[in-house]
Amino acid sequence: MVSLRAALSSTSVLLALLAHSVLGDSPIHPSFPYGSSKVRGVNLGGWLVLEPWITPSLFDNTGNNGIVDEWTFAQFQDRSTAQSALQQHWDTWITEQDFIDIAAAGLNHVRVPIGYWAFDVGSGEPYISGQLPYLQKAVGWARNHGLKVIVDLHGAPGSQNGFDNSGHRVSTPQWHSNQTNIQRTDAIIKTIASMFINEQDVVSVIAPLNEPAGFDGPNVLSAVRQYWYDSYGNIRFPYGTTEQSNTLVLLHDAFQPLSYWDGFQTPPAWQGVAMDTHIYQMFSQDEVSRTNAQHISAACAYASSLSSFDLWVIVGEWTPAATDCAKYLNGRGVGARYDGTMAGADRVGSCSGLTGSASGFSASYKTFLRQYWEAQTSTYEQGAGWIQWTWKAENADEWSYQAGLKNGWIPQDPTQRQYPNICG
Repeated sequence: MVSLRAALSSTSVLLALLAHSVLGDSPIHPSFPYGSSKVRGVNLGGWLVLEPWITPSLFDNTGNNGIVDEWTFAQFQDRSTAQSALQQHWDTWITEQDFIDIAAAGLNHVRVPIGYWAFDVGSGEPYISGQLPYLQKAVGWARNHGLKVIVDLHGAPGSQNGFDNSGHRVSTPQWHSNQTNIQRTDAIIKTIASMFINEQDVVSVIAPLNEPAGFDGPNVLSAVRQYWYDSYGNIRFPYGTTEQSNTLVLLHDAFQPLSYWDGFQTPPAWQGVAMDTHIYQMFSQDEVSRTNAQHISAACAYASSLSSFDLWVIVGEWTPAATDCAKYLNGRGVGARYDGTMAGADRVGSCSGLTGSASGFSASYKTFLRQYWEAQTSTYEQGAGWIQWTWKAENADEWSYQAGLKNGWIPQDPTQRQYPNICG
């Protein structure tokens, strides 16, 4: 049972505490049978939160090398120019046709990243708002085509990790160290829960914060743990009473091993909590240096931890890509470990034929992508399922679910296997 520490910070949390301590929390009845049916989905990356590697043209077209994230996109160019480019991007990057195609590919979930600045732009913050109507459109499209939506807060005030995908690429993330940042984030989660209070049949999951930087130490983890408690109240108790929602709360592991979270918000005392873990194998020198066989073996090795954890575990980001070769993947102007263009990296080999258009991929590389895709999806279904990053990318087909379908390394039916024994 959560303690009264920190005089818990919102009405929702106090109501949660009251119901939790007096009644025990009621079993959740989400609109998707989590745990018995597998989550199979894609992220709509780079749409409502810009990422330079997903849409490099948006950044290159500015002619300004200092524009490296959504913050500087609005800060370092004419505001009307930036607004026009964003509007065009929001209108065209994801449309209802994408939802039709996602459903036709046998998938059941979309995860929609959105930044805090869609809800709240503070003094001195250059962000441009206007994303919310598109989030609402996405929920309508999902309803039309039988898909569930995970609304994912991908960027928080002060940046929770310093990555460009938080909206603001900085060397020292500030979210956790400023209580105002956290309070603003709590308010946004309450807004999201309220916005979709009558659409829990489609918005089945809210993820209160993507990838907080737990690797930065105990101060971050302490702030994250308290924020997870607050988010539980804000998402599961959105009515202003002790009535509970059927919305699943999807917590990120904050880059800690699942074992760190053993016993955290577990049933029966807590209901409707799942854990999100992200599994990539290219963001260190060791990982990017692995052979194809080693990548597959490393993916297969996750099976026991995913299957034995005490919450539903969804692998909310992963990819069949095995290198960091995609342009701007590590940040605009940063380079790659694989080909040694990143400062301090030890070159593994050439990126030629490993990124860009699938028309330049060899048959053997496509075979590996298929094998690695199957190894990962089969393994992640030892947990509660998976959501691939990402649906589409301008010029990194190895990351794109859409391109994988078109070019044959992703099957039209996600349960179909060419390599059923890939993990032995």
